[in-house]
Amino acid sequence: MFQRIDHVGIAVAELEPALALYAEEFGVELVHRELLCNGGVDAAVLSAGESQLELLAPLVGGTALARFLAKRGPGMHHIAYQVDDIEATLATLRACAVSLIDKVPRPGIRDSLVAFVHPSSCAGVLTEIVQTAS
Repeated sequence: MFQRIDHVGIAVAELEPALALYAEEFGVELVHRELLCNGGVDAAVLSAGESQLELLAPLVGGTALARFLAKRGPGMHHIAYQVDDIEATLATLRACAVSLIDKVPRPGIRDSLVAFVHPSSCAGVLTEIVQTAS
């Protein structure tokens, strides 16, 4: 069902200082930046060799990400897995009684479709499934 890890999401209070840290100290490269207005998120995708990181900063207070930061502080937010068919994956997860945050896919970064699985069904880890644009 899960093909590979697509990215690891990291919640940060402000994107610019985090981008500078990852670029200057860790040598990772910014490959894409996008405002996800539907979720109130400023997102940046970074390339670390063959792996990707996604830095996420809230655009405004009151969003799910802003609440996450207020409760837990900056750090790992989620792990994302790539799938071929997000609708089929969601159907399989529903059939297995997995607790879904998103019952249907929603638009994600870089024209992808995404859905989140509740941490209670994934050993305490917020999990995102991603179907990348064709």
